[in-house]
Amino acid sequence: MKKITRRTFNTSLTLGAGMLLQQLKACNNEKYQDRKLGVALVGLGSYSEYQLGPALLDTAYCQLAGIVTGTPSKEKRWAQKYGLSEENIYNYENFDDIAQNKNIDIVYVVLPNSMHADFSIRAAKAGKHVICEKPMAMNVQECDAIINACKENNVKLSVGYRLHSEPFTKEIKRMVKEKTFGEVKYVSADASYYSNRYPNQWRLNSALSGGGALMNMGVYAIQGAIYGSGQNPSSVTAQEFSTRPEYFKDTDETITAQFEFPNGAVGNIFTSHNVNTNRHYSGFENGWIELSPSNNYGPLKGASSLGPFEFQHESQQKLQMDDFAKHILFDTENPVPGEMGKRDMIIVEAIYQSIKEGGRKISLDLGSMGL
Repeated sequence: MKKITRRTFNTSLTLGAGMLLQQLKACNNEKYQDRKLGVALVGLGSYSEYQLGPALLDTAYCQLAGIVTGTPSKEKRWAQKYGLSEENIYNYENFDDIAQNKNIDIVYVVLPNSMHADFSIRAAKAGKHVICEKPMAMNVQECDAIINACKENNVKLSVGYRLHSEPFTKEIKRMVKEKTFGEVKYVSADASYYSNRYPNQWRLNSALSGGGALMNMGVYAIQGAIYGSGQNPSSVTAQEFSTRPEYFKDTDETITAQFEFPNGAVGNIFTSHNVNTNRHYSGFENGWIELSPSNNYGPLKGASSLGPFEFQHESQQKLQMDDFAKHILFDTENPVPGEMGKRDMIIVEAIYQSIKEGGRKISLDLGSMGL
């Protein structure tokens, strides 16, 4: 008989626990029966048409299973392109019927910001996992409502921050966490583009968007400052200015903000609908990291003190949706939980408050929320 030592006993116990965990996960996901998870896109604007739809032809763990649109012509076009049957096509009035559709596991809300909370909550009540496009909602209160609805209905929640699944951003996060160059001292994140073609677009309507550049590209800059420092800011001071008030009549054009971090580091973000910027920089005690471009659909380009980053470009949306599907199927880490979207909205509201109060420094008590 083989002698059992403490070491072999502990090893056997660990292996046994691992096998049990795998079996439990398999049981928990039995309803998926080794199939790809079905995704329904709610809103068929340009992001769905040119990014999410094509990405779902390439994903390994999920696939396009349904659409929700208020435009009949889009129903026909998408059905022909993606082979969707009539029972998997919904409009905004009959959306709640999606609860009876066993082919749909995930609802991806890709609507104007003012509609995020409503359809995310309705999707959760229908028993579907939820991806809510960024920004998560119009305000912190709506973020709480979405998070609570998903918890109450035992479904998973993610926010559409695609960059957390792509390799350049993941490399920044790794190097910051491992302190490759020591403590971070300074971080800068710029995210903006020049808008002049569609003055009547919903992003320039505050009732639909909740704000301008800050609620659009600004959340990417906020994100960059946070993952580029590995910390949540402890305070923010912000300024707003406009050079084209005749075009930006209802929303902010350009915003800058300065962050202080718990370890003493400082940061700066810039966002605008009136200029093209796309850069990230983190400065450390003994080195630096830079991405330029840093937040578009790619390919991104970056380097550090150690040399250039060499990563193969893949669809960020493909990687993002597969990561969420794996979170559902295998209980892997959720790269972008709802709490991250709520945290960013707390910061957005603090930035607007600082601007309203003439650039006053606003203290933040975020702890490790969303990290």
